[in-house]
Amino acid sequence: MTSAPLTSSAAGAPTINRPNTTQVGTIVWLGSEVMFFAGLFAIYFTLHGMAPQLWHAETSKLNVALSGTITVILVLSSVTCQYGVFAAERLQHRATGWKPSQWGMVEWFFASYILGAIFIVGQSYEYSLLVQEHVGISSNSFGSAFYITTGFHGLHVTGGLIAFLIMIGRAYSVKRFTHRDATAAIVVSYYWHFVDVVWIALFFIIYILR
Repeated sequence: MTSAPLTSSAAGAPTINRPNTTQVGTIVWLGSEVMFFAGLFAIYFTLHGMAPQLWHAETSKLNVALSGTITVILVLSSVTCQYGVFAAERLQHRATGWKPSQWGMVEWFFASYILGAIFIVGQSYEYSLLVQEHVGISSNSFGSAFYITTGFHGLHVTGGLIAFLIMIGRAYSVKRFTHRDATAAIVVSYYWHFVDVVWIALFFIIYILR
């Protein structure tokens, strides 16, 4: 049986290094989210297997170019989010200049917010196009599966956008940006990267495999 690693404090007394409870809690919660989306994927595949001809007909109405574009935008938002984390880790919450290399967490997270908002707008536009093609949530099994899986993901993206705004507001309100604030930024990035990965899987299954 091994014991927790020990380090020496400034006074010479040993201290125990423990993982950050906020980060661990977030990872555990994201694990439950993985199970949630796994259930949605299972529903999608089950309904697809029951009506392959319907799927073939309805997926031809999907706007792959539009969805591919907003997918790239969402992936880029994950990149800007990570740059925001890098800035937070060096405790730089605001920009020191106008160049992106001088941006702080606020500027990078705001860029992620804009890109994520564009994704939501693009997804909403695609919904409107599908409604015009008579593909609604209650029209058939494909419509139900499509709107439930992509809709729940859209709600998660919206939650991430709110988290970005909270972090930006927090950075403006604190007098001194600390490691605790940086940890909050890292937690937000975990969630956003998770949302990004889930959408990539959805895009591949719905738009590529069809």
